[in-house]
Amino acid sequence: MPIWQKSKTKRKIENTKNRSLSISRLLQAPVKLVWAVWTTPEHIAQWWGPNGFTNTIQTMDVQEGGEWKLTMHGPDGTNFPNRNVYKEVVPFKKIVFEHYNPHFFTTVEFEALGQTTKMKWSMLFDTEEMLQTVIKAHKADKGLQENVDKLETYLSNLKSNP
Repeated sequence: MPIWQKSKTKRKIENTKNRSLSISRLLQAPVKLVWAVWTTPEHIAQWWGPNGFTNTIQTMDVQEGGEWKLTMHGPDGTNFPNRNVYKEVVPFKKIVFEHYNPHFFTTVEFEALGQTTKMKWSMLFDTEEMLQTVIKAHKADKGLQENVDKLETYLSNLKSNP
């Protein structure tokens, strides 16, 4: 088991259902394009986050141990600094990063299906209570859905305006 999957409290990992958020989507774009919009600061800044949010990317070093720092700017002008560290990067297949404050791991898997890409995106929190707090305080469940919707729209626009 990779070190990033081990809980700081040495909890067993098998009970993840009640502390994770997941979404799957068949994206109407080839995996090379999907990968590019996930790993290039100029692209990800355009679609990342829930509706109404914009982004400033400070650092995005997409490699194991690399750091991704960004500030999400809320619709009301509130800034949300984010820090992530990449734990696993398998080009065109998988990205895993650790997010700090609140603490969780994000895993995004990509499966090339011709000119489409199946994407599975999951967020694993340390506890069920932390997940529920993030859902209540930040509407993380709705935000994840909106984020994927924005990704789809961005990909569609890229394909129609190359």
